[in-house]
Amino acid sequence: MHKSFQVGSKTFILDQAKAEAAFAAKKVINGRESMTFNLLPLKYQWAYDLYRTMKANHWEPEDVPMGKDIEQWRDEKAVSDIERWIIRMGIGYFSAAEGIVGDNIQHVVRELVTAPELKLVLGRHAHEENIHADSLLYMISSLGINPHECEAMFEDIPTIAKKNAFVVNNSRNLRRDLDLTQTENKKLLAKNIFLFGQCMEGTQFYGLFGMILSLYRQNKFPGIGQMFRYTLRDESNHIEVFRNLFMDLVEENRDIWTTEFKEELRATMAEAVALEKEFIRDCLPADSVGLSKNEFLTYIDYIADRRLEGCGLAPLNSGVKNPLPWLAEMMDIKKEQNFFEGRVTEYQKASSINQTHDDDL
Repeated sequence: MHKSFQVGSKTFILDQAKAEAAFAAKKVINGRESMTFNLLPLKYQWAYDLYRTMKANHWEPEDVPMGKDIEQWRDEKAVSDIERWIIRMGIGYFSAAEGIVGDNIQHVVRELVTAPELKLVLGRHAHEENIHADSLLYMISSLGINPHECEAMFEDIPTIAKKNAFVVNNSRNLRRDLDLTQTENKKLLAKNIFLFGQCMEGTQFYGLFGMILSLYRQNKFPGIGQMFRYTLRDESNHIEVFRNLFMDLVEENRDIWTTEFKEELRATMAEAVALEKEFIRDCLPADSVGLSKNEFLTYIDYIADRRLEGCGLAPLNSGVKNPLPWLAEMMDIKKEQNFFEGRVTEYQKASSINQTHDDDL
């Protein structure tokens, strides 16, 4: 079917069949290669919808006041040594981890997917990781922490080094020419997407999220807590981006979805959980006010099973209950009261539909 336009003395003929064939060639991988980045017509509507939601949730670290945090950090009696250690571990781990995620998005996943709308949302995802990394720098400079301490944490604390190696080694393995028509290479990419989306961002980030937000509930380090709330909202969208990407990749490449591969993914999550539990024991060597180590260890089992089930995989610990139901409340941050001036700060633009993902908690 052709459609023609007569404009002045010229006639332009548009070939609808050719356009429909180009649309049909859109795929997660091994799709139509094009430098034109033509988003329309959309094949992966979820990717564009999430891009819009993520863009509407934009925030800047410098908009969050840090005065109270600085005051508490300098006051020896305001917070305990354990609470200070949690903040140091949070800043130390995340200042590296956010960059690791963003780097993998840009240099592995975004390079290998072929549909433009997938590249669009992944570009936004990587941008948000930059904002998160920037927020950690803002926290460090505000509190006056020696930045070399953070570098030393990557190098000297074994549980941080092991968590980082767990994902970095996988990412490094995909930075080469891959023939993605081969089943084994498709599995490598699918595992990478599962590892970063469900194991790292979806599970291994949540131990420290819970601890820092528990302090925030007690009016300790409100600026840091607020930035972690915004980060948590972003992570909810990131987990959904990678979950949808994983599910569509599997749907379009059923040859990878074998019993053996499913068990490999479950084993990968089990390893992620074990590493995270070791890390939690380092973050919280002793229980403190409002902080129970066993609750956080149980929470990791709970959240890991949610991630597995979201990807069509069997849980590791069926029946585990959520010991931290209050974390879901931390997602409801459409409007926030400014800590000092009492004015309402609106981070979600009024023109956008408010969309949160409480179910991810």
